[in-house]
Amino acid sequence: MPSRTLEARVRHHRPRIAVIELHGEINGFAEAALNDAYAKATDQQVETILLNFADVDYINSNGIALIVGLLAKARASHTRLLASGLSEHYIEIFTITRLADFMTIFPDEASAIQSDNASSAKESQDDGGDGR
Repeated sequence: MPSRTLEARVRHHRPRIAVIELHGEINGFAEAALNDAYAKATDQQVETILLNFADVDYINSNGIALIVGLLAKARASHTRLLASGLSEHYIEIFTITRLADFMTIFPDEASAIQSDNASSAKESQDDGGDGR
């Protein structure tokens, strides 16, 4: 079966959340697509970036290294990085490589966005805001 080149599409979900939809394989050839999508996602000063892996067929060790690179960028800019749509196999890989220690993994995009909205509302209340 031929490999599918990675396509990464960015959607902004409300002003503070960007979703990067990943389609295909994440390997060494995916670097430009991932970095371009990350740059587009951060154009609007987002607080959270969600990597949606629902349509990812394969991630190799080079792909894991690229995801680690995105995590480093996100941490440096104090941006939350979330993941959704990973298969059980890749959840295990993210756990073994300790990526799961630094990004929360959700079963699907809707639960990730709902959780992020709830945590942002709580942070706003903790800071004296009204939670909106």
